Amino acid sequence: MGGSGSRLSKELLAEYQDLTFLTKQEIILGAPDAHRRATSQPPPGLGAPLAPAAHRRFCELLPQEHRSMEESLQIRVSLEQILSLPELKANPFKERICKVFSTSPARDSLSFEDFLDLLSVFSDTATPDIKSHYAFRIFDFDDDGTLNREDLSQLVNCLTGQGEDTRLSASEMKQLIDNILEESDIDRDGTINLSEFQHVISRSPDFASSFKIVL
Repeated sequence: MGGSGSRLSKELLAEYQDLTFLTKQEIILGAPDAHRRATSQPPPGLGAPLAPAAHRRFCELLPQEHRSMEESLQIRVSLEQILSLPELKANPFKERICKVFSTSPARDSLSFEDFLDLLSVFSDTATPDIKSHYAFRIFDFDDDGTLNREDLSQLVNCLTGQGEDTRLSASEMKQLIDNILEESDIDRDGTINLSEFQHVISRSPDFASSFKIVL
């Protein structure tokens, strides 16, 4: 799939709209208050404002000579460049978010379509099931399809930080993970699977509002 000139074709834009939860404004045109929202202090959690629009912001990460429509739809941007976006720098899950949405074999770069998928899942209009599915993948640090004790430990460390004043002791960590498993591990196999995770998330009214990136 490709394009030419300086704008997405109507057909390609329509295809992106069909395959994502984004509007054409969010994909290419930008929103009037985007810059103001992007530079405001983001709330804690997985999501943070990202603007002005998906394609325009992606092109800002490319060398000037590769910003034509055709090249921008074919080229890949390194994770380091994606992580340089101010809206992702402070996100404790930034590396995992990028790796989960990367389709490169080494999971070390994003195409424009990868970037679009990321923004789609974090949009206001993505369904709770989609959001919880990707949240589970982001928290599954070893990519084995379950959240085990090591995954949960890394998750807690991401949320609390690794500093001496915030890091939990070994006994505190064990107690916290024991409590999480007691609450979430329905089949008592020592791990949390996707359905168990989604069951817990379904009881969290704030999940959808915190799991988003606003264009």
